[in-house]
Amino acid sequence: MGRYINKGNKAFRKIVNQEYIDKTSLIPVVNATLNTENCYSCVTRCRRFGKSMAAKMLCAYYDKSCDSRELFKGLEAEKAESFERHLNKYYVISLDIAEFTTKYRRERDIVDVIQRDVLADVLAEFPEVRAKDTDDLMDVLYSIVETTGEHFIMVIDEWDAILREMGTDEYITTAYIDLLRRLFKGASSSDVFAGAYLTGILPIKRYNTESALNNFCEYTMIRPGKMATTLGFTREEVEALCEKHGTDMAEMESWYDGYCIGKASHMFNPYSVIKAINMEEYGSYWTTTSAYDSVRTYIEMNFDGLKDDVIRMLAGESVPVITTSFQNDLRVINSKNDVLTVLIHLGYLAYDRTTNKCYIPNKEVADEMKNAVTATSWGQLAKTLENSQCLLESTIAGNEEAVARAIDRAHDEHTSILAYNDENSLACVLTIAYIWARNEYIVHREYATGKGYADLVMIPRRHVGKPALIIELKFNHTADTAIAQIKRKAYPAKIAEYAGEMLLVGINYDKETKQHACKIERLAKD
Repeated sequence: MGRYINKGNKAFRKIVNQEYIDKTSLIPVVNATLNTENCYSCVTRCRRFGKSMAAKMLCAYYDKSCDSRELFKGLEAEKAESFERHLNKYYVISLDIAEFTTKYRRERDIVDVIQRDVLADVLAEFPEVRAKDTDDLMDVLYSIVETTGEHFIMVIDEWDAILREMGTDEYITTAYIDLLRRLFKGASSSDVFAGAYLTGILPIKRYNTESALNNFCEYTMIRPGKMATTLGFTREEVEALCEKHGTDMAEMESWYDGYCIGKASHMFNPYSVIKAINMEEYGSYWTTTSAYDSVRTYIEMNFDGLKDDVIRMLAGESVPVITTSFQNDLRVINSKNDVLTVLIHLGYLAYDRTTNKCYIPNKEVADEMKNAVTATSWGQLAKTLENSQCLLESTIAGNEEAVARAIDRAHDEHTSILAYNDENSLACVLTIAYIWARNEYIVHREYATGKGYADLVMIPRRHVGKPALIIELKFNHTADTAIAQIKRKAYPAKIAEYAGEMLLVGINYDKETKQHACKIERLAKD
């Protein structure tokens, strides 16, 4: 058993010995690619989405130096027709590139050092192989295959760590890509490897329109293909966890749901879900300082009105994005679309392929985006957040004049974003004006009530001792008309199951005076 080759199944055993959500459905998907032209896979997701667990699972399954049958007993992979055929049948080389970047951060020849370390480990496992001084890793692997008649599977976790952490050095990045090409695009590659599985945050770097490793099948946050549900938690998986542990599913959704990955419209951050269950407290568990600094850097570029788009997304809106121009290189950011695409890959934004729009997925991410924005030079946006908090306080206090003035101010500040000519545009401004409310409320636009749609409904989060808000908007009518519609269509009856005390808020915009008016009525809890 080596350090990089045939490491056994201890790592996966530790995973299944704790509470394990069965993600072994990945195995038959990878099995179907082995020894074919599609045997090279690169699966990229944002941090803490289960990439390393999946890599350890694959190593335990394929590694011929151990017997892993018991670890998969009763799991989904065991049901697959291909399970027996590939179980513990291969030499497996497993690399964690992030581990190398930590160990050799100041080594400019890090790629040579990686190859040297792995080569030494392989030769220790196969002492009968004689390597010449000029032989590289690929030469030695080919010699082993010729001697044994068997094939390797290579699993590389955090494949892009060198590009993300040392990407400013062209010498290092070029050497690294050349190593990967030597392994997977050479004339002997198909003879040596039955398959390769790479994980990372960024897709493989593109040069012009072509990937540096164009023989890899890529499964990304934007185009996940058949890998959509193999990483991350599905809604059904989280519901089962919540039922088992007596955890509130609605809170779990608002904090950690929201990723739309391919056909999987509700994907949760698995790390944060498990942390929330173990800690018995909801909070921000996913973010790190390094990612936070990157977000702040990217959004401060403010390409092409990026600031306006960030404001809209903080308010719960979606914005269009073109993801095809990004070259999968953090150093090459040329447009607003590139920034938005980077944030999708980093997990700070979610992407809906059906609309080609992106949005902030949940409260955990929204909180960190607000923190990042506040730390930038966007003074006006920071002021918007402060004004929004005052607006919510004025609304709950029933101060109608203060609410009207605050919405007037929000309208004046954000007219560059929206054409202001109907109730829908008024609703957009209101969602921006009430950005702060998302800290304490679950906010719904166009909330279905059975007798129509309430324009804006804010339901207090669990343990937040504040009233629910039902806000109806009118354009060139009166605020009293808005209140009357709330009552006529019995909107409060639908909301009552979620909340105790409620505020009915009617807001009207007068096109002639260009002023807003507000009417607030309080409904006491029965």
